[in-house]
Amino acid sequence: MTGLVVCVAVLAAASAYGVLHRRRSGRVRVRGRDDGKRLGAAELGTGLGERATLVQFSSAFCAPCRATRRVLGEVAGMVPGVTHVEIDAEDHLDLVRRLDILKTPTVLLLDADGNVVRRATGQPRKADVIAALGEAV
Repeated sequence: MTGLVVCVAVLAAASAYGVLHRRRSGRVRVRGRDDGKRLGAAELGTGLGERATLVQFSSAFCAPCRATRRVLGEVAGMVPGVTHVEIDAEDHLDLVRRLDILKTPTVLLLDADGNVVRRATGQPRKADVIAALGEAV
């Protein structure tokens, strides 16, 4: 009987964690620890967007990274002055550590000067990216 109670409790806790994790994943939010962090053309390997830059940190075997690439590419194509840059996290570990990238995909929204103004961990929704651009630019 005790084993059944423990099993049910573990399943309930794991389910609650899964629901919370799924709701938070991909949400674009302002993070206090990004204050003062800045990226330039040297780190990105290309120039900044005229109005904003969407920087995506990806890895080779990340399935959500492919979907994120598609979403960010569509948004960058729709909004004038916005550029999408994808960075392989495995090839840029120093940058990953400096920016506190903990999982892929992670998307950073940079303003025209290269300051990090928003961050999303996980696959963001297109509407959330557009809304974040509207607030940040």
